[in-house]
Amino acid sequence: MTVILLRHGRSTANTALTLAGRTPGVGLDDTGHAQAAELGRRLGELPVEAVVRSPLMRCRQTVEPLARSLGVEPLVDEGLVEVDYGSWTGRPLKDLASEHLWSVVQQHPSSAVFPDGESLAGMAGRAVTAIRRHDQRLAEEADRDVLWVACSHGDVIKAVIADAYGMHLDQFQRIVVEPASVSVVRYTPHRPFVLRVNDTGGDLAGLRGDPAGRVGDATAGHASSDAVPGGNVA
Repeated sequence: MTVILLRHGRSTANTALTLAGRTPGVGLDDTGHAQAAELGRRLGELPVEAVVRSPLMRCRQTVEPLARSLGVEPLVDEGLVEVDYGSWTGRPLKDLASEHLWSVVQQHPSSAVFPDGESLAGMAGRAVTAIRRHDQRLAEEADRDVLWVACSHGDVIKAVIADAYGMHLDQFQRIVVEPASVSVVRYTPHRPFVLRVNDTGGDLAGLRGDPAGRVGDATAGHASSDAVPGGNVA
């Protein structure tokens, strides 16, 4: 299976420089809605067969144009929800940057636990589990390779990419995932392949057709020479 990891478009919290977390009612701003419309056109040209999203409004709004284009009903999965930042939720980022925990989050995220919230390690575990669960479900239902979309949040997507790279969670802050960006992971029986990271406008034509024809199982210890169609956009 090949999953397109889609971060929601720019939100009102992104522009206000606050930590939205799971605050109800945080939606896309005007730029975010424009990004969602463009994503609907861009991804709607691909043979996407399923869309799964975080339950939060900004993810719902991001996938709505795509879902209409594809004629599919998105599934909602709590496993893809934003980090529970606890008492940090809604606070300005400039204030949080002075907290001791901020340094822990940046340098040793695997040990970071948000006050009255969840740990980043816990988030990573449930996010990776959710992605792999849907990947397995689609494989069993279709009995063939399927291209699908998972719309979630920055830290969640970074954790999934880090797992696919085989990176320790303490390195996941090295990964950049911007609003409305596309990252792509193909899961095979032996290992995942990271095909795209933080792609905000590249040509996705290489994702059309049978993914297995482009990215092998690497049983011989290497992927095919065209394993990264179009190259990574970092």
